[in-house]
Amino acid sequence: MADLDPSTLLRQIPAVGTLLDDPASAGLLADYPRSRVIAALQEVLEDLREHIRTGRPVVPAAERIRDEARARLGHDFLPHLVRVVNATGVVLNTNLGRAPLPEAALLRAVEVGAAYSNLEIDLETGRRGHRKSHLEPLLARLCGAEAAIAVNNNAAAVLLVVDTLARGQEVVVSRGELVEIGGSFRIPDVITASGAQLKEVGTTNKTRSEDFERAIGERTGMLLKCHRSNFKLVGFTEEVGATELAAIAHRHDLPAVLDLGSGTLVDLALIGLPHEPTVLEAIRADVDLVTFSGDKLLGGPQAGIVVGKRAFIERLEANPLMRALRLDKTVIAMLEATLRLYLDPEGVLASVPALAMLAATPESLVPRARALAERLAAIGLAAVAAPGVSAPGGGSLPGVQLDTWVVRIGPGPGAGVSVQVLADRLRMASTPVLGRLFDGSLLLDVRTLLEGDDDRIVAAFREVLIDEAIGLSRGTP
Repeated sequence: MADLDPSTLLRQIPAVGTLLDDPASAGLLADYPRSRVIAALQEVLEDLREHIRTGRPVVPAAERIRDEARARLGHDFLPHLVRVVNATGVVLNTNLGRAPLPEAALLRAVEVGAAYSNLEIDLETGRRGHRKSHLEPLLARLCGAEAAIAVNNNAAAVLLVVDTLARGQEVVVSRGELVEIGGSFRIPDVITASGAQLKEVGTTNKTRSEDFERAIGERTGMLLKCHRSNFKLVGFTEEVGATELAAIAHRHDLPAVLDLGSGTLVDLALIGLPHEPTVLEAIRADVDLVTFSGDKLLGGPQAGIVVGKRAFIERLEANPLMRALRLDKTVIAMLEATLRLYLDPEGVLASVPALAMLAATPESLVPRARALAERLAAIGLAAVAAPGVSAPGGGSLPGVQLDTWVVRIGPGPGAGVSVQVLADRLRMASTPVLGRLFDGSLLLDVRTLLEGDDDRIVAAFREVLIDEAIGLSRGTP
Protein backbone atom coordinates (compact mmCIF):
# COMPACT_ATOMS: atom_id res chain seq x y z
CA MET A 1 0.00 0.00 0.00
CA ALA A 2 1.25 3.41 -0.92
CA ASP A 3 0.38 4.92 2.44
CA LEU A 4 2.64 2.37 4.15
CA ASP A 5 5.67 3.17 2.02
CA PRO A 6 8.54 4.14 4.40
CA SER A 7 9.49 7.28 2.49
CA THR A 8 5.89 8.44 2.53
CA LEU A 9 5.56 7.83 6.26
CA LEU A 10 8.83 9.59 7.00
CA ARG A 11 7.60 12.68 5.19
CA GLN A 12 4.42 12.67 7.29
CA ILE A 13 6.35 13.05 10.54
CA PRO A 14 5.81 16.64 11.71
CA ALA A 15 8.75 18.93 12.47
CA VAL A 16 9.53 19.85 16.07
CA GLY A 17 8.78 23.49 15.34
CA THR A 18 5.37 22.61 13.96
CA LEU A 19 4.53 20.66 17.08
CA LEU A 20 5.70 23.48 19.33
CA ASP A 21 3.63 26.08 17.46
CA ASP A 22 0.48 23.99 17.79
CA PRO A 23 -1.76 25.47 20.55
CA ALA A 24 -2.27 21.91 21.80
CA SER A 25 1.36 21.95 23.01
CA ALA A 26 0.76 24.91 25.34
CA GLY A 27 0.11 22.64 28.33
CA LEU A 28 3.30 20.71 27.71
CA LEU A 29 5.33 23.92 27.55
CA ALA A 30 3.65 25.22 30.70
CA ASP A 31 4.53 22.10 32.67
CA TYR A 32 8.14 21.57 31.57
CA PRO A 33 11.13 23.70 30.46
CA ARG A 34 11.05 24.46 26.74
CA SER A 35 14.51 22.94 26.17
CA ARG A 36 13.44 19.65 27.74
CA VAL A 37 10.18 19.60 25.73
CA ILE A 38 12.18 20.05 22.51
CA ALA A 39 14.58 17.26 23.50
CA ALA A 40 11.69 14.90 24.37
CA LEU A 41 9.91 15.59 21.09
CA GLN A 42 13.13 15.00 19.17
CA GLU A 43 13.61 11.65 20.92
CA VAL A 44 10.06 10.55 20.11
CA LEU A 45 10.38 11.60 16.47
CA GLU A 46 13.68 9.77 16.08
CA ASP A 47 12.11 6.63 17.55
CA LEU A 48 9.29 6.93 15.04
CA ARG A 49 11.78 7.18 12.19
CA GLU A 50 13.61 4.12 13.47
CA HIS A 51 10.37 2.15 13.66
CA ILE A 52 9.59 3.03 10.05
CA ARG A 53 13.11 2.21 8.82
CA THR A 54 13.02 -1.23 10.45
CA GLY A 55 9.81 -2.20 8.69
CA ARG A 56 7.32 -1.46 11.45
CA PRO A 57 4.98 1.06 9.80
CA VAL A 58 3.68 3.74 12.12
CA VAL A 59 1.29 6.47 11.11
CA PRO A 60 2.47 9.42 13.21
CA ALA A 61 -0.12 11.62 14.85
CA ALA A 62 0.70 14.87 16.64
CA GLU A 63 -1.43 13.95 19.63
CA ARG A 64 0.35 10.61 20.08
CA ILE A 65 3.72 12.28 19.75
CA ARG A 66 2.86 14.81 22.46
CA ASP A 67 1.48 12.10 24.75
CA GLU A 68 4.65 10.07 24.42
CA ALA A 69 6.81 13.16 25.01
CA ARG A 70 4.80 13.98 28.14
CA ALA A 71 5.24 10.43 29.43
CA ARG A 72 9.00 10.64 28.96
CA LEU A 73 9.20 14.04 30.61
CA GLY A 74 7.16 12.77 33.54
CA HIS A 75 9.57 9.90 33.97
CA ASP A 76 12.53 12.30 33.92
CA PHE A 77 11.10 14.86 36.30
CA LEU A 78 9.39 12.63 38.84
CA PRO A 79 11.63 11.51 41.73
CA HIS A 80 12.71 7.88 41.68
CA LEU A 81 13.00 7.64 45.47
CA VAL A 82 9.42 8.08 46.68
CA ARG A 83 7.33 7.66 49.77
CA VAL A 84 5.60 4.29 50.12
CA VAL A 85 3.06 2.91 52.57
CA ASN A 86 4.55 0.13 54.66
CA ALA A 87 1.68 -2.24 55.39
CA THR A 88 3.96 -5.28 55.60
CA GLY A 89 4.10 -5.31 59.39
CA VAL A 90 7.91 -5.39 59.31
CA VAL A 91 8.83 -2.42 61.49
CA LEU A 92 12.48 -2.06 60.50
CA ASN A 93 11.99 -2.99 56.87
CA THR A 94 15.42 -2.72 55.22
CA ASN A 95 13.97 -2.61 51.69
CA LEU A 96 11.69 0.26 52.72
CA GLY A 97 14.35 2.36 54.44
CA ARG A 98 14.29 0.86 57.95
CA ALA A 99 13.25 3.19 60.78
CA PRO A 100 10.93 6.09 59.90
CA LEU A 101 12.44 9.21 61.40
CA PRO A 102 11.06 11.10 64.40
CA GLU A 103 9.43 14.43 63.62
CA ALA A 104 12.08 16.22 65.66
CA ALA A 105 14.79 14.75 63.44
CA LEU A 106 13.03 15.83 60.24
CA LEU A 107 12.60 19.38 61.49
CA ARG A 108 16.27 19.62 62.40
CA ALA A 109 17.32 18.30 58.97
CA VAL A 110 15.28 21.00 57.24
CA GLU A 111 16.52 23.74 59.55
CA VAL A 112 20.19 22.81 59.23
CA GLY A 113 20.10 21.71 55.60
CA ALA A 114 18.39 24.86 54.34
CA ALA A 115 20.99 27.21 55.79
CA TYR A 116 24.57 27.50 56.97
CA SER A 117 25.50 25.88 60.27
CA ASN A 118 28.27 25.64 62.84
CA LEU A 119 29.29 22.24 61.45
CA GLU A 120 33.01 22.82 61.91
CA ILE A 121 33.35 26.07 63.81
CA ASP A 122 33.52 26.66 67.55
CA LEU A 123 31.08 29.51 68.14
CA GLU A 124 32.64 30.35 71.52
CA THR A 125 36.19 30.83 70.22
CA GLY A 126 35.52 31.54 66.56
CA ARG A 127 38.12 28.95 65.65
CA ARG A 128 37.75 25.82 63.58
CA GLY A 129 35.76 23.16 65.40
CA HIS A 130 35.05 19.49 64.80
CA ARG A 131 31.82 17.93 63.61
CA LYS A 132 32.06 15.19 66.26
CA SER A 133 31.40 17.82 68.95
CA HIS A 134 27.70 17.85 68.05
CA LEU A 135 27.24 14.17 68.90
CA GLU A 136 29.99 13.02 71.23
CA PRO A 137 28.80 14.53 74.54
CA LEU A 138 25.28 13.23 73.98
CA LEU A 139 26.39 9.74 72.95
CA ALA A 140 28.85 9.51 75.83
CA ARG A 141 26.13 10.47 78.31
CA LEU A 142 23.49 8.10 76.96
CA CYS A 143 25.88 5.17 76.58
CA GLY A 144 28.00 5.66 79.68
CA ALA A 145 31.13 5.92 77.51
CA GLU A 146 34.19 8.14 77.63
CA ALA A 147 34.01 9.17 73.98
CA ALA A 148 32.17 8.51 70.73
CA ILE A 149 32.18 9.07 66.98
CA ALA A 150 29.71 8.35 64.19
CA VAL A 151 30.20 7.27 60.57
CA ASN A 152 27.83 6.43 57.74
CA ASN A 153 26.75 2.91 58.78
CA ASN A 154 27.67 0.09 61.14
CA ALA A 155 29.65 -1.82 58.52
CA ALA A 156 31.76 1.32 58.10
CA ALA A 157 32.16 1.51 61.87
CA VAL A 158 33.49 -2.06 62.02
CA LEU A 159 35.71 -1.40 59.01
CA LEU A 160 37.18 1.70 60.66
CA VAL A 161 37.78 -0.08 63.97
CA VAL A 162 39.49 -3.10 62.41
CA ASP A 163 41.56 -0.98 60.03
CA THR A 164 42.73 1.19 62.92
CA LEU A 165 43.43 -1.48 65.52
CA ALA A 166 44.39 -4.56 63.54
CA ARG A 167 45.54 -3.74 59.99
CA GLY A 168 48.07 -6.38 58.99
CA GLN A 169 47.24 -8.40 62.09
CA GLU A 170 44.74 -11.03 63.16
CA VAL A 171 41.21 -10.43 64.42
CA VAL A 172 40.04 -13.29 66.61
CA VAL A 173 36.30 -14.03 66.38
CA SER A 174 34.09 -16.90 67.45
CA ARG A 175 33.02 -19.03 64.48
CA GLY A 176 29.43 -18.88 65.71
CA GLU A 177 29.41 -15.07 65.42
CA LEU A 178 30.52 -14.64 61.80
CA VAL A 179 27.23 -13.06 60.79
CA GLU A 180 26.02 -11.90 57.41
CA ILE A 181 24.33 -8.53 57.45
CA GLY A 182 21.96 -6.97 54.91
CA GLY A 183 22.81 -6.99 51.22
CA SER A 184 25.00 -10.11 51.53
CA PHE A 185 27.74 -8.24 53.38
CA ARG A 186 29.53 -10.54 55.77
CA ILE A 187 31.63 -9.76 58.83
CA PRO A 188 34.56 -11.80 57.46
CA ASP A 189 34.51 -9.72 54.27
CA VAL A 190 34.49 -6.45 56.23
CA ILE A 191 37.45 -7.66 58.31
CA THR A 192 39.55 -8.72 55.33
CA ALA A 193 38.67 -5.54 53.42
CA SER A 194 40.22 -3.55 56.26
CA GLY A 195 43.57 -5.25 55.76
CA ALA A 196 43.33 -7.64 58.71
CA GLN A 197 43.25 -11.43 58.79
CA LEU A 198 40.30 -13.28 60.27
CA LYS A 199 41.09 -15.98 62.81
CA GLU A 200 38.10 -18.13 63.73
CA VAL A 201 37.92 -19.92 67.05
CA GLY A 202 35.56 -22.49 68.55
CA THR A 203 32.80 -24.25 66.65
CA THR A 204 29.52 -23.03 65.21
CA ASN A 205 27.60 -23.79 68.40
CA LYS A 206 30.25 -23.68 71.13
CA THR A 207 33.11 -21.31 71.85
CA ARG A 208 34.92 -21.20 75.20
CA SER A 209 37.41 -18.80 76.78
CA GLU A 210 40.26 -21.26 76.26
CA ASP A 211 39.59 -21.11 72.50
CA PHE A 212 40.46 -17.41 72.56
CA GLU A 213 43.44 -17.97 74.87
CA ARG A 214 44.94 -20.55 72.52
CA ALA A 215 44.38 -18.34 69.46
CA ILE A 216 46.22 -15.30 70.82
CA GLY A 217 49.73 -14.90 69.46
CA GLU A 218 52.26 -12.35 68.27
CA ARG A 219 50.10 -11.41 65.26
CA THR A 220 46.89 -10.88 67.21
CA GLY A 221 45.58 -7.34 66.84
CA MET A 222 42.21 -7.47 68.63
CA LEU A 223 39.43 -9.68 69.92
CA LEU A 224 36.01 -9.13 68.38
CA LYS A 225 32.59 -10.25 69.58
CA CYS A 226 29.63 -9.94 67.20
CA HIS A 227 26.20 -9.94 68.77
CA ARG A 228 23.89 -12.23 66.82
CA SER A 229 21.25 -9.58 66.30
CA ASN A 230 19.79 -11.13 63.14
CA PHE A 231 19.67 -14.85 63.97
CA LYS A 232 19.38 -17.15 66.97
CA LEU A 233 21.63 -20.02 67.98
CA VAL A 234 19.70 -22.45 70.19
CA GLY A 235 20.20 -25.90 71.67
CA PHE A 236 23.60 -27.24 72.71
CA THR A 237 25.44 -23.89 72.75
CA GLU A 238 28.05 -21.95 74.67
CA GLU A 239 29.65 -18.58 74.08
CA VAL A 240 32.12 -16.18 75.65
CA GLY A 241 30.35 -13.15 77.08
CA ALA A 242 31.49 -9.57 76.57
CA THR A 243 32.85 -9.22 80.12
CA GLU A 244 34.84 -12.44 79.84
CA LEU A 245 36.15 -11.50 76.39
CA ALA A 246 37.29 -8.11 77.67
CA ALA A 247 39.13 -9.74 80.57
CA ILE A 248 40.95 -12.13 78.20
CA ALA A 249 41.92 -9.28 75.87
CA HIS A 250 43.20 -7.05 78.64
CA ARG A 251 45.31 -9.82 80.17
CA HIS A 252 47.14 -9.92 76.84
CA ASP A 253 47.19 -6.13 76.41
CA LEU A 254 44.78 -6.33 73.46
CA PRO A 255 41.66 -4.30 72.64
CA ALA A 256 38.26 -5.96 72.95
CA VAL A 257 35.54 -4.79 70.56
CA LEU A 258 31.84 -5.63 70.64
CA ASP A 259 29.74 -5.20 67.48
CA LEU A 260 26.15 -4.98 68.70
CA GLY A 261 24.78 -4.74 65.17
CA SER A 262 21.33 -3.26 65.72
CA GLY A 263 21.96 -1.73 69.13
CA THR A 264 19.43 -0.25 71.53
CA LEU A 265 19.55 2.43 74.20
CA VAL A 266 16.46 1.18 76.06
CA ASP A 267 15.63 -2.13 77.68
CA LEU A 268 13.08 -3.59 75.29
CA ALA A 269 11.78 -5.81 78.07
CA LEU A 270 10.00 -2.68 79.32
CA ILE A 271 7.67 -2.89 76.32
CA GLY A 272 7.14 -6.64 76.54
CA LEU A 273 9.85 -7.73 74.12
CA PRO A 274 12.74 -10.11 74.85
CA HIS A 275 15.68 -8.40 76.49
CA GLU A 276 18.25 -7.17 73.98
CA PRO A 277 21.72 -6.14 75.26
CA THR A 278 21.80 -2.35 75.54
CA VAL A 279 24.78 -0.20 74.61
CA LEU A 280 25.10 0.83 78.26
CA GLU A 281 25.35 -2.83 79.30
CA ALA A 282 28.01 -3.39 76.67
CA ILE A 283 30.11 -0.49 77.95
CA ARG A 284 29.78 -1.76 81.51
CA ALA A 285 31.23 -5.09 80.33
CA ASP A 286 34.55 -3.19 80.03
CA VAL A 287 35.04 -3.74 76.32
CA ASP A 288 37.09 -0.99 74.73
CA LEU A 289 34.78 -0.14 71.83
CA VAL A 290 31.14 -0.85 70.96
CA THR A 291 29.68 -0.40 67.47
CA PHE A 292 25.99 -0.24 66.53
CA SER A 293 23.52 1.13 63.95
CA GLY A 294 21.60 4.37 64.00
CA ASP A 295 18.64 3.35 61.84
CA LYS A 296 17.53 0.13 63.48
CA LEU A 297 16.40 -0.15 67.11
CA LEU A 298 17.75 3.34 67.79
CA GLY A 299 15.12 4.62 65.36
CA GLY A 300 17.20 7.36 63.73
CA PRO A 301 18.97 7.99 60.41
CA GLN A 302 21.45 5.61 58.83
CA ALA A 303 24.69 5.82 60.79
CA GLY A 304 27.33 3.67 62.41
CA ILE A 305 28.13 4.66 65.98
CA VAL A 306 31.28 3.81 67.91
CA VAL A 307 31.42 4.44 71.65
CA GLY A 308 34.03 3.47 74.22
CA LYS A 309 37.33 4.44 75.76
CA ARG A 310 38.77 7.78 74.72
CA ALA A 311 42.24 6.48 73.82
CA PHE A 312 40.76 4.16 71.22
CA ILE A 313 38.26 6.69 69.87
CA GLU A 314 41.12 9.13 69.34
CA ARG A 315 42.96 6.53 67.30
CA LEU A 316 39.88 6.09 65.10
CA GLU A 317 39.63 9.85 64.59
CA ALA A 318 43.23 9.98 63.38
CA ASN A 319 42.63 7.33 60.71
CA PRO A 320 42.48 8.86 57.18
CA LEU A 321 39.43 6.63 56.52
CA MET A 322 37.48 8.77 58.97
CA ARG A 323 37.18 11.58 56.43
CA ALA A 324 35.77 9.19 53.83
CA LEU A 325 33.26 7.72 56.28
CA ARG A 326 32.15 10.84 58.16
CA LEU A 327 28.55 12.05 58.37
CA ASP A 328 27.20 15.10 56.60
CA LYS A 329 25.47 18.00 58.36
CA THR A 330 21.88 16.82 57.82
CA VAL A 331 22.54 13.32 59.16
CA ILE A 332 24.34 14.79 62.17
CA ALA A 333 21.34 17.05 62.79
CA MET A 334 18.88 14.15 62.54
CA LEU A 335 20.97 11.85 64.71
CA GLU A 336 21.44 14.52 67.35
CA ALA A 337 17.71 15.21 67.44
CA THR A 338 16.94 11.50 67.75
CA LEU A 339 19.44 11.04 70.56
CA ARG A 340 18.02 13.99 72.49
CA LEU A 341 14.67 12.22 72.59
CA TYR A 342 16.33 9.53 74.70
CA LEU A 343 16.98 12.09 77.43
CA ASP A 344 13.30 11.54 78.26
CA PRO A 345 13.17 7.77 79.00
CA GLU A 346 9.38 7.73 79.31
CA GLY A 347 8.58 9.91 76.33
CA VAL A 348 11.00 8.28 73.90
CA LEU A 349 8.75 5.26 73.45
CA ALA A 350 6.14 7.52 71.88
CA SER A 351 8.37 10.06 70.12
CA VAL A 352 10.51 7.56 68.18
CA PRO A 353 8.19 5.93 65.59
CA ALA A 354 10.05 2.62 65.44
CA LEU A 355 9.82 2.18 69.21
CA ALA A 356 6.16 3.21 69.20
CA MET A 357 5.40 0.58 66.56
CA LEU A 358 7.28 -2.11 68.47
CA ALA A 359 5.50 -1.16 71.68
CA ALA A 360 1.98 -1.09 70.19
CA THR A 361 -0.29 -3.72 71.74
CA PRO A 362 -2.70 -5.76 69.60
CA GLU A 363 -5.61 -4.21 71.49
CA SER A 364 -4.51 -0.71 70.52
CA LEU A 365 -4.43 -1.70 66.84
CA VAL A 366 -7.95 -3.15 66.63
CA PRO A 367 -9.86 0.14 66.08
CA ARG A 368 -7.62 1.23 63.23
CA ALA A 369 -7.80 -2.15 61.50
CA ARG A 370 -11.59 -2.23 61.73
CA ALA A 371 -11.95 1.35 60.51
CA LEU A 372 -9.70 0.73 57.52
CA ALA A 373 -11.49 -2.52 56.67
CA GLU A 374 -14.85 -0.69 56.68
CA ARG A 375 -13.53 2.00 54.35
CA LEU A 376 -12.17 -0.56 51.91
CA ALA A 377 -15.34 -2.64 52.05
CA ALA A 378 -17.31 0.52 51.22
CA ILE A 379 -15.54 0.78 47.85
CA GLY A 380 -16.35 -2.84 47.00
CA LEU A 381 -13.43 -4.83 48.37
CA ALA A 382 -13.73 -8.08 50.32
CA ALA A 383 -11.96 -6.59 53.34
CA VAL A 384 -12.18 -7.69 56.99
CA ALA A 385 -10.12 -6.95 60.10
CA ALA A 386 -8.35 -9.96 61.58
CA PRO A 387 -5.56 -10.83 64.03
CA GLY A 388 -2.11 -11.44 62.58
CA VAL A 389 1.61 -11.42 63.26
CA SER A 390 4.20 -8.66 62.70
CA ALA A 391 8.01 -8.79 62.77
CA PRO A 392 10.63 -6.34 64.12
CA GLY A 393 12.84 -6.78 61.03
CA GLY A 394 16.06 -4.95 60.19
CA GLY A 395 18.33 -7.64 61.61
CA SER A 396 16.86 -7.10 65.07
CA LEU A 397 15.20 -9.40 67.60
CA PRO A 398 15.52 -12.63 65.58
CA GLY A 399 12.64 -15.06 65.98
CA VAL A 400 10.42 -12.50 67.71
CA GLN A 401 6.84 -12.25 66.48
CA LEU A 402 4.48 -9.45 67.43
CA ASP A 403 0.76 -10.09 67.73
CA THR A 404 -0.98 -7.55 65.55
CA TRP A 405 -4.12 -6.74 63.58
CA VAL A 406 -4.40 -6.69 59.82
CA VAL A 407 -6.91 -5.94 57.11
CA ARG A 408 -7.37 -9.14 55.14
CA ILE A 409 -8.40 -8.65 51.50
CA GLY A 410 -9.49 -11.64 49.50
CA PRO A 411 -10.56 -12.15 45.88
CA GLY A 412 -13.92 -10.59 45.29
CA PRO A 413 -16.12 -8.65 42.91
CA GLY A 414 -14.65 -5.33 44.00
CA ALA A 415 -11.14 -6.22 42.92
CA GLY A 416 -11.94 -8.18 39.78
CA VAL A 417 -8.40 -9.56 39.79
CA SER A 418 -6.36 -11.99 41.86
CA VAL A 419 -4.77 -10.77 45.09
CA GLN A 420 -1.34 -11.21 43.48
CA VAL A 421 -2.29 -8.86 40.66
CA LEU A 422 -3.89 -6.50 43.16
CA ALA A 423 -0.68 -6.43 45.20
CA ASP A 424 1.36 -5.78 42.06
CA ARG A 425 -0.85 -2.89 41.00
CA LEU A 426 -0.87 -1.34 44.48
CA ARG A 427 2.91 -1.39 44.36
CA MET A 428 2.72 0.72 41.18
CA ALA A 429 0.11 3.19 42.43
CA SER A 430 0.81 6.93 42.65
CA THR A 431 1.66 6.33 46.30
CA PRO A 432 2.86 2.72 46.36
CA VAL A 433 1.30 0.46 48.98
CA LEU A 434 3.14 -2.67 50.06
CA GLY A 435 1.41 -5.40 52.06
CA ARG A 436 2.08 -9.11 52.22
CA LEU A 437 0.42 -12.12 50.64
CA PHE A 438 -0.62 -14.95 52.92
CA ASP A 439 -2.96 -17.90 52.50
CA GLY A 440 -4.66 -16.52 49.40
CA SER A 441 -5.22 -13.05 50.82
CA LEU A 442 -3.53 -9.68 50.75
CA LEU A 443 -2.75 -8.53 54.30
CA LEU A 444 -2.34 -4.90 55.31
CA ASP A 445 -0.75 -4.75 58.76
CA VAL A 446 -1.77 -1.59 60.61
CA ARG A 447 1.17 -1.81 63.05
CA THR A 448 3.48 -0.17 60.53
CA LEU A 449 1.09 2.49 59.23
CA LEU A 450 1.99 6.13 59.82
CA GLU A 451 -0.35 9.07 60.18
CA GLY A 452 -2.36 9.58 57.01
CA ASP A 453 -1.50 6.16 55.57
CA ASP A 454 -5.12 5.01 55.85
CA ASP A 455 -6.15 7.75 53.40
CA ARG A 456 -3.24 6.85 51.12
CA ILE A 457 -4.29 3.19 51.08
CA VAL A 458 -7.90 4.01 50.19
CA ALA A 459 -6.74 6.39 47.44
CA ALA A 460 -4.41 3.72 46.03
CA PHE A 461 -7.20 1.14 45.93
CA ARG A 462 -9.53 3.62 44.23
CA GLU A 463 -6.84 4.28 41.63
CA VAL A 464 -6.33 0.57 41.03
CA LEU A 465 -10.05 -0.19 40.82
CA ILE A 466 -10.72 2.72 38.44
CA ASP A 467 -7.90 1.55 36.19
CA GLU A 468 -9.36 -1.95 36.19
CA ALA A 469 -12.83 -0.64 35.39
CA ILE A 470 -11.67 1.32 32.34
CA GLY A 471 -9.40 -1.47 31.14
CA LEU A 472 -6.02 0.03 31.93
CA SER A 473 -3.10 -2.20 32.89
CA ARG A 474 -0.39 -1.38 35.38
CA GLY A 475 2.31 -3.92 34.75
CA THR A 476 0.82 -7.37 35.27
CA PRO A 477 -2.37 -7.84 33.16
